[in-house]
Amino acid sequence: MSTTQDRFLRHMPRDGSQFKRKFDLWGMLHLDLPLLVALLLAAGLGLFELYSASGRHLDMTMKQMMSFGIGLTVMFVLAQIPPRTYQAVSPWFYAGGVLLLIAVAVVGDVRMGAQRWLSVPGVGSVQPSEFMKLAMPMMLAWFLASRELPPRIGVVAIALVLIGIPVLLVAEQPDLGTSILVAASGLFVLFLAGLSWWLIGGFVAAMMPLVWVAWNYLLHDYQRQRVLTLIDPEADPLGNGWNIIQSKTAIGSGGFTGKGWMNGSQSHLEFLPEGHTDFIIAAYSEEFGLIGVLILLSIYLFIIGRCLYIASTAQDSYSRLLAGAITLSFFVYVFVNAGMVSGILPVVGVPLPFVSYGGTAIITLCSGFGLLMSIQTHKKLIS
Repeated sequence: MSTTQDRFLRHMPRDGSQFKRKFDLWGMLHLDLPLLVALLLAAGLGLFELYSASGRHLDMTMKQMMSFGIGLTVMFVLAQIPPRTYQAVSPWFYAGGVLLLIAVAVVGDVRMGAQRWLSVPGVGSVQPSEFMKLAMPMMLAWFLASRELPPRIGVVAIALVLIGIPVLLVAEQPDLGTSILVAASGLFVLFLAGLSWWLIGGFVAAMMPLVWVAWNYLLHDYQRQRVLTLIDPEADPLGNGWNIIQSKTAIGSGGFTGKGWMNGSQSHLEFLPEGHTDFIIAAYSEEFGLIGVLILLSIYLFIIGRCLYIASTAQDSYSRLLAGAITLSFFVYVFVNAGMVSGILPVVGVPLPFVSYGGTAIITLCSGFGLLMSIQTHKKLIS
């Protein structure tokens, strides 16, 4: 006698295709579900903490939410475009970014002693250096993908020139933090291309004498002071050392479980500078303690791990190099921000991804993840 269960089992697909169809829905949308969920979790924690760190500033929180909404839209649009299209436009995107950086140096707006913006009628101000965070790895991936890997010394030399031009233009604005991120995004492509450790070691050795030149002739006074403050913040506790001292105080006072949401004294009593932007993780640590920090870092680690998986399974050299460089650049964002807030790196003005207040950074990050989702989902459609 046939039971209802037997009839269900006879008609049920044996190859699991009913589950594949559900999963393919995300592939049709060109979205990677695990990565999307992790990004939403990080953004949710960021909005939650921003409301507290900004002093319950609802307008600021809503602007951040709108920026993330725009970023998600941009990510969705970019995910629809096949990687081969990005490969074709990479040199043009890079050339356009360099031309915009030159325009900034000539006719850019000066604000707070820095010349970083271009005024666009009807749009407002744009910061071209943000474009280079994507244009750089795209250009280096395009340049190296069509050549023999690992690259020869002549190819490496040309790649370093391609990296150096926009980095110097950004550093001259001055914007040390962004120039470091742009340089890292290009150098990561070289590293992932299989660059010999001998070449890496030789390059580092050759750069060592330039440290003295950079210290005496390239760095601005305030940048040198940041390095000196890192070494001994107590030398000027009420001046240059104030930011680091208050940041470490906030982190330490959070303890294991934290003081509770909106109960942080360092940020709410305005001891902690830039508590809603560069130093927001210090405010977060004070309120949620070590447990909260571990949760946030776990989300970041999952994002990095998922992106490395996408890079390792990409189907062509361009996609692998680009995805790997974007992933490692995201890691640099997290590492540099956490390092400068905890006092192990100089303060360079790098925001914490999806947590620090700032619309431009969120949209740039989402754009990078849009490229990663394009690489992942178009690969699935081909396979």
